[in-house]
Amino acid sequence: MNLALSLQRVALCDPRRPALFEGERQVRDYGELADRVARLAAAFRQHGLAPGERIAIFMRNHPAYLELLYGAWWAGLAVVPMNAKLHPREAQWILDHAQASWAFVTPDIGAGLTAPGRVIDATGPGYEALFAAAPCEMVARAGEDLAWLFYTSGTTGRPKGVMLSHRNLMTMGLTYFVDVDPVEPRDAILYAGPMSHGAGLYAIPHVMAGARHVVPASGAFDPAEIFGLAAGVGRLCLFAAPTIVNRLVGHAQATGADCGGFKTIVYGGAPMYTADVERAIEVMGPRFVQIYGQGESPMVITALARSHLLDAAHPRHAQRLASVGVAQTPVEVRVTDTEGRPLPVGEIGEVLVRGDTVMTGYWRDEAATAAAIRNGWLFTGDMGALDADGFLTLKDRSKDVLISGGSNIYPREVEEVLLLAPGVAEVAVVGAPDPEWGEVVVAFVVPQAGHAPPEPAALDAVCLDHIGRFKRPKRYVFVDALPKNNYGKVLKAALRERLSAHSQ
Repeated sequence: MNLALSLQRVALCDPRRPALFEGERQVRDYGELADRVARLAAAFRQHGLAPGERIAIFMRNHPAYLELLYGAWWAGLAVVPMNAKLHPREAQWILDHAQASWAFVTPDIGAGLTAPGRVIDATGPGYEALFAAAPCEMVARAGEDLAWLFYTSGTTGRPKGVMLSHRNLMTMGLTYFVDVDPVEPRDAILYAGPMSHGAGLYAIPHVMAGARHVVPASGAFDPAEIFGLAAGVGRLCLFAAPTIVNRLVGHAQATGADCGGFKTIVYGGAPMYTADVERAIEVMGPRFVQIYGQGESPMVITALARSHLLDAAHPRHAQRLASVGVAQTPVEVRVTDTEGRPLPVGEIGEVLVRGDTVMTGYWRDEAATAAAIRNGWLFTGDMGALDADGFLTLKDRSKDVLISGGSNIYPREVEEVLLLAPGVAEVAVVGAPDPEWGEVVVAFVVPQAGHAPPEPAALDAVCLDHIGRFKRPKRYVFVDALPKNNYGKVLKAALRERLSAHSQ
């Protein structure tokens, strides 16, 4: 069950099919891509890399990324992609922890990285020299064999290495066609987000379908460039965090840019607030699908289909819009108490998932694996509730729930309401210690550009119109920006630390 088999299959039956683009310029067809991948695999083997060994990738998005992923799999190796926004010391720690033999870098970020074997600039002659090897046969792999070692974003403590097998990722790829979006060869997947993360994972279904793969010439996210590619390449699909979606929508609003070149925008990786979803559909049209997953069950827990997003006539449309959809086809999802006992419809508990996309465990961390996977179920750490139709609504990470006066308060619920207030661009809610109530609600508010901070009384009024009085923030802190990690998730631990420092 080698993931590289899908590339080989497309290359054999249709070698001249366009495969890899840098901007609007075609770099490889599928025959050329498969040939280079087989030569790269041969070079790995000639240099003594054995099946099961790992290669690290610390690169900005680049056409070589796809060659490295599939070249490693063709040779029976596993990949350790690292986010290009990491500090070099963070990347070095991951490389060492993963026990990677080789590393591939782009010189703008990876010049100081060290590895036991070689560190190769994927933009230089040393990389091209590897393709002098004659193509080799693909190495057979079992479904359970490690394919991708994904390091969590590490919002608290050191990141953990999530072991994703060929079966995990094969299942993820096939599920895309059923629950997210059918793919045709004329479609194009755009790598606007880090290829070390969800954007790169979605290479797998698009290779399966023989679609086009587009790396922006800038190697980064630029709304104007992406709209230009949508017009020039056409039928553009991409995975984007909500912050990226909001920037695309903002660009379309500000410039009046034509959205017709976009086919599908899959969003996930962080909460997408209802007001933002409604604005995105209004501005860019019916192009959106939401997925909910984790590194531990990559891209596959639930999905909110295009049809659900557009079914405004449904009596529970507003609730569905605020949800993350229903369980994807190959997994079971349940909401449980702390002991893993299923809870009734509508009750809030921890979200659990079981199925063939759930990781095999954490790299070199048996204790963490045992804590996360119990009786086959992955305990996600996310809190949510299922409705009678099977739609899952997330509340917060279990560690983010705050208790005030004995009542649980879920920050996302308060955040959704505050985003309805005029002049609010972003908001994050956390708990602050309080001698009387245990915790009180504090809202960090980013005002809209060009607006003065809203009056606290006006924010209070919006809250009191929509949620119980006990959930209303006791304090508003106005900030220019919210602290976020490399994947766009708000670092609530940093906000709590700020409150703690100010109280001393």
